[in-house]
This record gives sequence, C-alpha cells and structure tokens, in this order.
Amino acid sequence: MMQSISCSQIYVLDQEAAVRFYVDILGLEVHTDADLGFMRWLTVCVPGHRDRQILLEKPGPPGHDPATAEAIRESVTKGASGGWLIFTTDDARATYDELVAKGVTEFTSEPTEQPYGIDFGLRDPFGNNIRIGQLNPDQLR
Repeated sequence: MMQSISCSQIYVLDQEAAVRFYVDILGLEVHTDADLGFMRWLTVCVPGHRDRQILLEKPGPPGHDPATAEAIRESVTKGASGGWLIFTTDDARATYDELVAKGVTEFTSEPTEQPYGIDFGLRDPFGNNIRIGQLNPDQLR
C-alpha cells in the first residue's frame, strides 16, 4: 500500500523564473536541480519537509511532442492546467502582507474567513493556482 506522496508536479514555462518565485518569494528551497540531458529535474520543497517535493517541470521532451508542449503552455498561461498547490501557514494575514511586500500582485482572493480557517489565493508567474491557508486546530488532525 501507498505510504505518502513524495513528489507532485506543476508545469512552469521558465525554470529560472520559477526558482525566483518559489524560493525567493514564497520561501521554499531547492531540493534537487539535476541536468538529466533530456530534461532538467528541478524540485522545491517547504523547508524542513524534504520528503515532499514539487517538480517544476517545463513542458517538452521527453514527455511531450512540440504540439502537445505548446498546448500545455497555453493551458498553464490561462490558469487552466488543472493543477493546484495548497500550502499552510500559521498566520494567513501576515503571510499575505509579506507576499504583497515582496511584490506579488496576482492574487485571486484576499485572506478570507472560511469554515476551516483563513485562506487566500494567488497565481504564480505562469498562471498556476496556489492557495495558502491558516487552518483551524481541529483541521490539522
């Protein structure tokens, strides 16, 4: 049986820009940056949680022919790629203010009270959807 998820994936259009956003702005850290020849395997993780990685994958070979890679790029740019990243924080409002101060502008919602806590939404520079939430203690079980 499965025990955990070790790596998830999102598409990015520029891996250097993705590092700047996910590391420099969101505060994640690079886990693996390996040139495999046919692709760059670039993963990030939340500091202290190296067992859960996010692959920042650029559409293209070996998994996609040129037409498919272009269709994926168009879908990502529209925010329609279907992927989400959801992070938790101890203080959603402070995290939101910190991201505003760092220049993030593409928020999809401001910090809002929800039945499960407080959360807000944003998009990365490529159109991927991100939610950041402060969960109520009973939701952390």
